[in-house]
Amino acid sequence: MRRALKLYPLAAVAAAAMTACGGSDSGSGSTPTAATTSGVVTGSYFEYAKVCIDANNNGKCDGDETSTRSDKNGAFTLTGQGAVVAEIGTDAFRNDGAGGHAAVSRPLVFRAPASANGVLSAISTELVALMESNGGDIDAAKTRLAARIGVTADKLLADHNKETDKNIKATLQAEIDQAIDLIADSVKGGGDIDQALRDGVAKRVALDKIKTVVVIYAENRGFDNLYGLFPGANGIPGVNPTSTGTAEGQKDFDGSVLPVLPPTWNGLTAQGQVTQLTQASTANWPNKPFQIDNPDGVNGTGTVISQKVVTRDLVHRFYNNQMQINGGKNDKYAAFSDAGGLSMGYYDGSSMTMWQLARQYVLADNFYMGAFGGSFLNHQYLICACAPQYPNADAATSPAKGSISAIDVDANGNFLRLTPGTGNPTSVLSGKAVYQNDSTLTPKDASGMFYAVNTMQPDYQPSGNKPATTDTTGLYADPAKATTLPPQTQTTIGDLLNARGISWAWYAGAWAKVTQDPTGIYNNTTPNFQPHHQPFNYYANFDPVTQAANRSTHLKDFDSQFLQDAAAGNLPAVAFYKPQGNLNQHPGYASVTDGDAHIASVIAQLQKSPQWKNMLILVTYDENGGFYDHAQVPTGDRWGPGTRIPAILISPYAKKGFVDHTQYDTASALRFITHRFVLPTLPGLQLRDTALVANKGKAMGDLTSALDFAALQN
Repeated sequence: MRRALKLYPLAAVAAAAMTACGGSDSGSGSTPTAATTSGVVTGSYFEYAKVCIDANNNGKCDGDETSTRSDKNGAFTLTGQGAVVAEIGTDAFRNDGAGGHAAVSRPLVFRAPASANGVLSAISTELVALMESNGGDIDAAKTRLAARIGVTADKLLADHNKETDKNIKATLQAEIDQAIDLIADSVKGGGDIDQALRDGVAKRVALDKIKTVVVIYAENRGFDNLYGLFPGANGIPGVNPTSTGTAEGQKDFDGSVLPVLPPTWNGLTAQGQVTQLTQASTANWPNKPFQIDNPDGVNGTGTVISQKVVTRDLVHRFYNNQMQINGGKNDKYAAFSDAGGLSMGYYDGSSMTMWQLARQYVLADNFYMGAFGGSFLNHQYLICACAPQYPNADAATSPAKGSISAIDVDANGNFLRLTPGTGNPTSVLSGKAVYQNDSTLTPKDASGMFYAVNTMQPDYQPSGNKPATTDTTGLYADPAKATTLPPQTQTTIGDLLNARGISWAWYAGAWAKVTQDPTGIYNNTTPNFQPHHQPFNYYANFDPVTQAANRSTHLKDFDSQFLQDAAAGNLPAVAFYKPQGNLNQHPGYASVTDGDAHIASVIAQLQKSPQWKNMLILVTYDENGGFYDHAQVPTGDRWGPGTRIPAILISPYAKKGFVDHTQYDTASALRFITHRFVLPTLPGLQLRDTALVANKGKAMGDLTSALDFAALQN
């Protein structure tokens, strides 16, 4: 049964409104004019919404209640006064005031209280929900919601389309769009819609308690690779009893099931270590996942490879990852890896400190890398939910004209092509795949746009490309190098946070050190700084000369600033942290142990921070590093998602000892930040969710399923 909204008495409100709404003085001797209610259904403007006086305050238009339809400008006039409801069906339209005219795709219900019924919107509906929870106090509801959004209370019940301050308008539109999603879900769920809205609004408000969001971005591990044995998780089939799905037998280039795994080309371990397993000693292993750190020796060899040992790197590139996933079957990881059988290896992660934190807090076991392929593209996806652009890379005006080539793909533009004839082996058992052209850029589209999907270098130092000899500043990369990406201008989460006045920073391990001494870049030892792991350094907003102030405010050094800021309680509202190369767990140059110990120590320091009591930490990985994972990858858009990766959520408000099965991807971090700080939605987020639903899947979550809202609401 719906709870009636506690409002002012309807008769009293109607009498008080007589003069404003066209009523006349009853003492004049003339016949009184009926009181009317005029207003607008907005957010943009909703045309053909059914609007009624909600005389019994039950949140819907009953048959005996006065109703009308809104016009193309969302306007309506009703006889009578009181609380107002708008029922917006799929026969209605949403007009943006600039010629946009789109059919409503999800039924909605808007409400407005009798005391403020001139504008019906998602925000007015939120206010009604807050009033129903606070005894009917509209001023208290407005104060609470205005404080969360960051606007003055008078803006909430105005027509936001007429707002002249662009930042306030964008904030109101963001709140409207997010609240519309909440309302649509409540209506779709059926049952007591008002209660669902009250609960949803209460949760949105409760997120205010999280004032600091920290994203720690480790490297190159699939979920099965580190957490496949985790109790209660969807881990390795046939090994973990709570696993779902199956471990597909790996297949050869031609689709036939391999009798054994391919050898690990060039040996299983990185060079220069005590433990060595050669290509020959890794041949003929069973075609199934195997434990790398088996205490009895890996795959019966008697050689023990602990988590302190650095295994060799594996290919992890855009089209290659799609070929390994193979339409969701996950049966060609070994065939399209340059490391053969190693792609099927996993660890017993129970000895890791991060494993213990996952048991204490939340492990998400349905979390996917946002984009196919490698670190470069996934770092970009983390900040913009997009792929970097290189317009007209082949044009005569391109600085690298003549040295740039696009990746050679199949006839449909989807997958990398193998070298024909004798170039590619007939079976992966006799040699690894050879491709026609595995480069950095997609083929250009009809507009002349190339997209960078494999590693390219930033135009600004520190970069993997040195300055041109003519560069007297030494602050830029040589633009004539084929791997130098022109400065990017797409909208990032940083831009949206700046527009709202929300503090943020990206802290990078060894940032200050390699800015002064570039020999630490890609040096395969310590610190082994990776320029493509600092995604904001690719953007024109951080030009070292023209945007020096913006650069110093937001691009920071871990070693000299992060832990100091945490200890002093001075971390920004949103902080990204990227460990330097030797501490990020990347195969080929970092061990599992070193990265685990480092990240756990950082979290221990964060838990001592004055900000800890209002903090949410997400620890995840940029991508799978080429390692196999059995979970079926959802079908999304052109860029991903890719293979499943680990994610751990740590917070005083995280559920305790919880395995979260909600579907997430890398950009779920952006979804949370967007919802918590009331930001506009980046286009790529909507693109991803629309594609997932169109492919009969479901949209990605925003991490809130991992939170204990009872604790947040106390």
